[in-house]
Amino acid sequence: MKIIYTDTLVVGAGLAGLRVAIASKERGLDTLVLSLVPAKRSHSVAAQGGMQASLANTIKGEGDDEDIHFQDTVKGSDWGCDQDVARMFAHCAPKAVRELAQWGVPWTRVTKGDRQVIVNAEKVTITEAEAAHGLINARDFGGTKKWRTCYTADGAGHSLLYAVDNKAISLGIPVHERMEALSLIHDGERCHGVIARCLITGELRAYIAKSTTIATGGYGRIYSVSTNAVICEGIGQALALDTGIATLGNMEAVQFHPTAIVPVGILTTEGCRGDGGVLRDKDGYRFMPDYEPEKKELASRDVVSRRMTEHMRKGKGVNSPYGPHLWLDITLLGQKHIDTNLREVKEICENFLGIDPVKDWIPVRPTQHYSMGGIRTKANGESPQLSGLFSVGEAACWDMHGFNRLGGNSLAETVVGGMIIGKYVADFGEQTSLVVDTDLIAQFGKQLQTEVDQLIEGEGTEDPFKLKASMQKIMMDYVGIFRNGPELEVAVNQLTELLERSKNLGLKCKKRHANPELVEALRVKRMLKVALTVACGAHARTESRGAHSREDFPQRNDQDWLNRTLTSWPDANSLRPEMSYEALDVMRMELPPGYRGYGVDNAIAHPDTQKRQQQVEAILAELGDDADRYAKQAALMPFELPEEYQPRNQRFTDTVAKTDAESGEK
Repeated sequence: MKIIYTDTLVVGAGLAGLRVAIASKERGLDTLVLSLVPAKRSHSVAAQGGMQASLANTIKGEGDDEDIHFQDTVKGSDWGCDQDVARMFAHCAPKAVRELAQWGVPWTRVTKGDRQVIVNAEKVTITEAEAAHGLINARDFGGTKKWRTCYTADGAGHSLLYAVDNKAISLGIPVHERMEALSLIHDGERCHGVIARCLITGELRAYIAKSTTIATGGYGRIYSVSTNAVICEGIGQALALDTGIATLGNMEAVQFHPTAIVPVGILTTEGCRGDGGVLRDKDGYRFMPDYEPEKKELASRDVVSRRMTEHMRKGKGVNSPYGPHLWLDITLLGQKHIDTNLREVKEICENFLGIDPVKDWIPVRPTQHYSMGGIRTKANGESPQLSGLFSVGEAACWDMHGFNRLGGNSLAETVVGGMIIGKYVADFGEQTSLVVDTDLIAQFGKQLQTEVDQLIEGEGTEDPFKLKASMQKIMMDYVGIFRNGPELEVAVNQLTELLERSKNLGLKCKKRHANPELVEALRVKRMLKVALTVACGAHARTESRGAHSREDFPQRNDQDWLNRTLTSWPDANSLRPEMSYEALDVMRMELPPGYRGYGVDNAIAHPDTQKRQQQVEAILAELGDDADRYAKQAALMPFELPEEYQPRNQRFTDTVAKTDAESGEK
């Protein structure tokens, strides 16, 4: 078996993985990336709407700053996030956007003067400041108080991935394509790399590194219909799970996007609604204002998805051969706007539906979209249990999203998390030595080789494709938008049965090189374990929080469930994972739990919430009215960042205010 040595190993060549690799390479460390596909085909390329950053350039973003972005993120998470991480993120997002502009991202820019926009289904004229002309623009997105989603029409992921990958190429970072990591090499305390299989030749290779970063994206393809690329199967999370040591966090937190097209499940960006599109039922009636009078179509994604499902359950869906759906109406935006800012959506509608969204309504319904759960990490991106193992992006539970992610915060997390965690990965590479234990390498290599041999040479009878399809149907039927105890119990039992059956997999094709059936067999056992962490976590969590909505437990229960689910699989032969819980410390929260702003406020309060709220008020009162927002924030919840990212963000409104003040003095 070939052994390849490096300082920094990154598994996954999407935005998050490449950004970590760039940070490491810029520090002078030998850096290598593994990818299932060519880097520019990673799933990051599919992101459409944009990334959030509090630049406050547009008139509709006026007054925006890190405090408001932080508050939106915490409320969006339904108080399930790590508030330290949310602060780190909100502080660095403007820096990331500007860095990306330097790397060549063609952000859509502000044009001074009057322009027409659609707000609440009506045409409104807004006037952009002359001083803002040419600065990075922003659009409205769900769950935000300000317009802060920076965009490049509706192809933001494409623009970002190409720019970041080109930066990686300019630094000479190698990407080993068509390589699938299938096992982590570890000694129980530290991770030393991976055993990977070449999808073309079938060769097994050992990649040995000081640090290993998992950046493989989410696990959407454990569901039968998903907006995720077909490579997003949760194998990165399975790698950590298979160590028996590293934990996964909040795996039951799965987001359904409101507007995927029917029947194929391809995404139409939240930018459609952010730019003024509306949702209509079978009668053409705009129903969201009835459910959410304030935010309407721009409530948080989990809320809109539930309201759409509720409305279809009332018989208001449009009947189709593929089940009921609703309509997304962007016709009121006009052809020029759609051709300019939503051209990818238009192409999707034309190519997959045969309709023109300039004139026709788009058939949509909620579809699995994003994984808030992932490999549990500390704020520096490292696993608490396994030194040298890092994770970033959708593969990780860092945990800035809690139980629901705001639109635009995912694309932002890839590059912001990559920036921050990349610095810590580079620190680790400089401060530690490369440990090479050939016996340990051989042990893990032999385990994977034995697994391959048994599949090729064995006489098993179970079809991996059928097992996978069964798993996906179970997840879609029983672990979806609305959940309840009996159905979740069915899901857990049936998934357990499938995992037992996966011990008897058989292959019709006995080739050891390019063999899709072998690839499927190697993955399906791992995917079933990931699916079980989701189902078991959802069954155990007897409350509703964010995207986890229990019909039999409709209240958010901070008293008993203000915690993070931790899942591990210490016994490789067990058919169920082990779960424990990590409490969120209310007494350290800058923003104590409160009303999220949707529906009825029926939360069961945590016993420390009132105490912390009084403490917050006392701290602010002691600071006095003269204290600025930075002093207040530091007093409530100080947070750490790499030194390079600590300086305050500058905004053009600050410059204008300073200029006006100086003019007044003269």
